[in-house]
Amino acid sequence: MAKGRTGTPRTKIQNESEVLRWFEEGRTYKWMVEQYAEKYNIKIGETAFANFRRRHELKPRLAHGGSSLIPWSPVDRRWRWSYPIQMLRLEEKRRRGEALSKLNQEKLDAWLRERKAKDEVVAYLPDRPEEQGFYYVPRRPGIDNDLIREPD
Repeated sequence: MAKGRTGTPRTKIQNESEVLRWFEEGRTYKWMVEQYAEKYNIKIGETAFANFRRRHELKPRLAHGGSSLIPWSPVDRRWRWSYPIQMLRLEEKRRRGEALSKLNQEKLDAWLRERKAKDEVVAYLPDRPEEQGFYYVPRRPGIDNDLIREPD
């Protein structure tokens, strides 16, 4: 990435307070990209906004607030890309009616089949580094009615 005079990475972000406000409003990365194309005639990717969020230590957008499949908030930064949480995110997207790539749909379908075959759900404890925070446990009939271990 090209560097500015101060040695920091240059960014296409034109107005940081505006982007901070968009995050507070819950705007999607896609919406932000469209706004920049329309307002500033700048082609910018969703990654630029994700990087901006990380640099400003804003809340992750992974759990979509109040998520029924990812109720552990916040998820420890070390485990945010563990396979089980990736699959839970994909399932959330599917349930919201968002399109998944063919590859992601195939991964999710295989993962769901395995959970069903083993009759297990996802549990989370941030201090379990051997499982990257997430691990599988037997489903408790009548309690764990979805894909996760219902928190106590």
